[in-house]
Amino acid sequence: MADKAVTNEETKEAELIVEAAPEKEEKATAKAGKRSAKSLAEAEEKQAKEERKEQTAEEAEKPKQHANPTRPRLERQGKKFREAAKQIEKGKTYSLAEALELATKTNPAKFDASVELHVNLSVDPRHADQTLRDNLVLPAGTGKNVRVAVFADDEAAAAKKAGADLVGGEEIIKDLDKGIMNFDILIATPSQMAKLGKYARALGPRGLMPNPKSGTVTTDVVQAVTEAKAGRVEYRVDSTGIVHLGVGKVSFGKDKLEQNVRAVFASIKGNKPNSVKGNYVKAIHIATAMGPSITVDVSEL
Repeated sequence: MADKAVTNEETKEAELIVEAAPEKEEKATAKAGKRSAKSLAEAEEKQAKEERKEQTAEEAEKPKQHANPTRPRLERQGKKFREAAKQIEKGKTYSLAEALELATKTNPAKFDASVELHVNLSVDPRHADQTLRDNLVLPAGTGKNVRVAVFADDEAAAAKKAGADLVGGEEIIKDLDKGIMNFDILIATPSQMAKLGKYARALGPRGLMPNPKSGTVTTDVVQAVTEAKAGRVEYRVDSTGIVHLGVGKVSFGKDKLEQNVRAVFASIKGNKPNSVKGNYVKAIHIATAMGPSITVDVSEL
């Protein structure tokens, strides 16, 4: 009897354990339709696909961690540039004379590099009354040997005597038809401009199309050729309101470069739009073609 009682207690205990254990859920399936094994498997696969897509989208939104973050711009420059940059004190503004002297010293190139002037102005070129464009002859020249072509017939002999490299009408037309442009500056008389109209798309983007504002459309071709050979330059503000202009070569030295820069400053100051109020000049920088930038005190202009 005692053994039977123990057996009954063990049986009841086993039943309680079975009842407490979670029952395995079995999905009822059908032979066809949405409850079929095939449809259920497809539904599970679709749900898994959606979950993977959401996970991918979340990962894409997270900021990417680059193993090798981008190095500062100075570190990405060449060794000579970095050595030259060490001579320029970071955050300091220099006088024009100091900046030009530094520019000639910090030229990392082996050739006679151009010295560039960059002037950031408080103008908005989107407004017609705030566009800035002018030309002038640099007192010390540009240091470049420019090839000048004159598109004229009657003045051909005088232009040639003044120093033009290429003169004539039909000769230049024949070259343009072949896509040949063996000149840096093209000067034309007003009466000849109609013949150049068909070549505007080729000449315009290269800055070679004659224009009255740049002094390359004129009846006095002799003076235009003389000025072009002497160092006439044209400047204009870009879309961000900055004037970029070459003002000579490193070999000019500080004094000649300063003469040229002062002439450009006078022109920019004289062309200040009446609609610009407050500070006209935001920043001035000087640099050689391949050298570091030097900040100039804006009071110089």
